[in-house]
Formats: sequence, structure tokens, C-alpha cells
Amino acid sequence: MKEQAPTYTLEQIDEENFALNLGPQHPGTHGVLRVILHMDGEYILYADPILGYGHRMQEKVAENMTYLQVLPYVCRMDYLGALSYNLAWVCAVEKLCEFEVPDRASVVRVIATELNRISSHLLWWGAYLLDLGAFTPFLQAFTDRELILDLLEYITGSRLTYCYFRFGGLPSDVDDVFLTGVRDFIEGFRGRLKNYHDLVTGNVIFYHRSADVGVILPFDAAGYGLSGPVLRGSGFAYDVRRHEPYSGYDRFDFEIPVEETGDCMARYNVRMAEIEQSMNIIEQALNTIPDGPIRSKVPKIIKPPEGEVTMAVETPRGELVIYIVSDGTKKPYRVKYRVPSFSNLSIFAKLARGQLLADALAVLGSFDLVIPEVDR
Repeated sequence: MKEQAPTYTLEQIDEENFALNLGPQHPGTHGVLRVILHMDGEYILYADPILGYGHRMQEKVAENMTYLQVLPYVCRMDYLGALSYNLAWVCAVEKLCEFEVPDRASVVRVIATELNRISSHLLWWGAYLLDLGAFTPFLQAFTDRELILDLLEYITGSRLTYCYFRFGGLPSDVDDVFLTGVRDFIEGFRGRLKNYHDLVTGNVIFYHRSADVGVILPFDAAGYGLSGPVLRGSGFAYDVRRHEPYSGYDRFDFEIPVEETGDCMARYNVRMAEIEQSMNIIEQALNTIPDGPIRSKVPKIIKPPEGEVTMAVETPRGELVIYIVSDGTKKPYRVKYRVPSFSNLSIFAKLARGQLLADALAVLGSFDLVIPEVDR
């Protein structure tokens, strides 16, 4: 284990120590997150994350829009995993209204969402290594990520804030050009993924920067409500796609990557394994995609019956829960988002105490935070 300085409460910090502002504009925070670090030399005595620099009242805005108008807006919370948010909203409304979704549409949704998951993990991989001082991985990750963006742009018309899914299915079908392109990408990327491991995973410098750093014990992981790769890196094999299947995920065979050590290296290994599992899901979807309609008949103006619904999906960062209360009108009465990055960030102050500043940046990067999601 790495040597750590004594920890203190905020009231115990001596006036001879100093405060350091990390952010709100800093490459290591990946967004407008401000962290006030109280330092004793290079060691952190106390960390205080400050939110609010990008607050946009996402929930209240949704309560003043129609269900259809919210569709492109909800994707802005997690711009790196927009299709997961897009899918969560349409699934929640479909569940509330009891809309049917054709099998072909469900399979295409899975293919697109898993491609988006891989692209999100690739950006994290490149940016994380950049945080630790390695520049080459960033270029490699973005080279492969561009191939995915080309595919998603072909069917969605966008390269970032996708809004491809609709209530009851899809707005347009995929063709052989897209399906062939996805197969070619998966085939080529499997070989290139080995280069990622050769370059980084087995690198002794990276190992010493990530192993035994930012260890999250299982008790803390559960107590802080962590989810996604951060939770699975601490030994919990929980994935919404397996435990609360949606969009036909129960028809696919895939593993839930889990690590036991709970450190930065564990969270890294989980995400790298998830990339392989996403490719397996996509290949199964390509082999079983059925013919048929892509959208069921739904009203032009959505007015769900009075009631409430809760919908959970597995985003690249963890469990997203959408809660909607309907009063029978065309606008939701109440909307609540439970986003993964907010919960995952909550444990950072505890982990940062006694850490070197450089190690704290490694911990923060291992969370794969998207700050507009945290500060929605």
C-alpha cells in the first residue's frame, strides 16, 4: 500500500496548510467541476467538491415540456452515452403508456447503444491515460472511436448528442451498409484491442500509478450507492442489463466483468472487459436481427394515463433511473433522474484524504465522470 498522510476534518486543518483550487476549468476534472483541496505539501488533507457551474434544471425543464420534446434534451446530460439516456426515456414512456416495440427495433436499439458504450469507454481510456501523462493512447483511442462515430452518424445524423430512438420503435430502419460496417468494425477492433493491452495494461508505469490507489471497499461501495464499473470494480456483479433486462437484453449471452481489489486498476480492467462484452452483444444482435416493422403505431400527442413509472438502464457510467409521474396531460407532472456520476462522485472526498495530489487525479479519472450529468 502507498504511504499516506494523516487525515483530518475540515475544522482540524492547520492554518499553515494551504488550499488548492482544482477546477472548475481543469483538464483533470473533465468538465466544470471545482474541487477545493486542502493540502499539506503534496498530500491532501481534505477535498470538497463544489457543484453548480453547469446546473440547467433538467428535471424542471422536462416538467414543462411534452414527452416528445424531452427526447433530445435528456441526451444532453451524458453527452458521451447519449443513446443510453435516449433509450431510458423512451422505455420509461413506453412502460407508462404500455406501448409495444417491434423485435427488430429492440435489436437495433441494442446495437446502437452498445456501440455508443464502446465509444464512451474509448474516450475514457484515452482521457484517463492523458491525465496520467501518456499522450499516445489518446490518439489511438480517438482513431478507433471515429470509426464508431461514422457508423452512428450514418443512422442518427449526429456524432455526439444522439436522439435516434422514438416511442414505439425507431424513426428509420438500418440497412446492409450499416450492418456490414458494424461487422467490419468489430472484426478489426478485436485485433487492435490487443494493442491497447500491450501498450497500457501491462505497462509497469501505469500499474504503479493505478494499483492500490483509490481503493473502495465493498462496504463503502454499497453505502455510497455506487454503480457501473466503479461498483463492479469493488466486487459487486450488478448490471441492470442482466438484473432488470430491458430492450431484449435478456436474449443475449454476456458476462458481467468484476474485479475484487476496488482500486483504480480494477475499475480500468472492468471497463476494458466491458468493451469486449459489448462487442459480443453486438455480434449476437447482428446474427439474430429479425425482419419486420421498426415502429408500432403510437399517438402523435402522448398523453399517458395517470400514474407513475420507474425505469432503470445501464449507461456507460452506471445505473440511470428515471422516475415519471403522469397526471394524464401531455406534460409529465414530475420527473426525477438518478444519475450514476453523481453517486460515484460522492465517495471522492473520502478517497482523497491522505492521497498525493497526483494519485487523487488518478482516482478522479478512474470514475469516468461526466459533469453535466452530475450537475444536471
